[in-house]
Amino acid sequence: MKPIAVIPGDGIGIDVTRECMRVLKRVNEVFGLALEFVEFDWGAEKYLNEGVSLPAGAFDMLRNDFSAILFGAIGDPRVPDNRHAADILLGMRFGLDLYANVRPVRLLHEKLCPLKNERAEDVNFIVMRENTEGAYVNAGGVFKKGTADEIATQEEFHTRKGVERIIVFAFEHAHKHGIGKVCMSDKSNVMRYAGDLWQRCFKEVSSRYPNIKTRHLYVDALTLLMVRNPSDFRVIVTNNMFGDIITDLAAALQGGLGMAASGNINPNGVSLFEPVHGSSPSMAGKNVANPMGSILTAAMMLDHLGFVQPATAIEDAVRKCVAADKTTSDIGGKLGTREVTDEILKHIAKSAKGKE
Repeated sequence: MKPIAVIPGDGIGIDVTRECMRVLKRVNEVFGLALEFVEFDWGAEKYLNEGVSLPAGAFDMLRNDFSAILFGAIGDPRVPDNRHAADILLGMRFGLDLYANVRPVRLLHEKLCPLKNERAEDVNFIVMRENTEGAYVNAGGVFKKGTADEIATQEEFHTRKGVERIIVFAFEHAHKHGIGKVCMSDKSNVMRYAGDLWQRCFKEVSSRYPNIKTRHLYVDALTLLMVRNPSDFRVIVTNNMFGDIITDLAAALQGGLGMAASGNINPNGVSLFEPVHGSSPSMAGKNVANPMGSILTAAMMLDHLGFVQPATAIEDAVRKCVAADKTTSDIGGKLGTREVTDEILKHIAKSAKGKE
């Protein structure tokens, strides 16, 4: 039995997670995966009603009692500072040491790509983003706030341990999957101190993998080349903030945020999987959100847990729906959230018959 913690969160996170669970429950039945799902109501509603974002002992419970975490989205305008979102999502990233944010960028059909003449095989890379350090550690402060002399500081931290392990993670992924090149991106020409650490770690780690070609690009050059020639890239590793930015650009190459999956990985512990899009409160409950990013995230989670066949069945079903325009309006279709899932389930049922 593999228990899965399910946290729908807020907004359309609730909508897409509901559909994702329909798919997961079906493949659980068809492929005999012995998955057990436990849902948690952590989100804005609980925070507003009870003043609780994460209950006491949440990290230990997740770490000890679950094989993976499936997350929807977090954020609600009724909580102006989004304190609950920081406590829940960033809290789990730091508290569970989910140091590798893994974002596969796969174009399922050429019609989804905004670039002309790009084939599906031309957009097929993965971004490894350091997930627990950098600019997102919330270090800094404000002095003389609201005056003409106001000073705001925002600090970032990079440790040798943190930088080295995400670079090793990227090279290990390339080695395991027979990928012959890794690109590291930073801004070391102006961010000299952090850049020096990243440069030295990249050089030292790469020496352990002599069969993998390495490349370094400043992040501004990387964004240009990702658009100009995405087929040049297979594995990209970078810091927390740059990874956050370039993966939204990468999502556009595969059809938008509604198609993008991600994992927050701790190779030695429980990992969390979430679609890239936000909670989009204005769309919530209207049957318009694209569930494909969440469903592809579920496939990513299954693959991580070693269930390769059902993960492949889910991705194939999504690909077939995209090809047939059985999609939501953000990628050119006319179906609602629930109806898209209905179509995906039809293809999974066909896969199941083939299995039998």
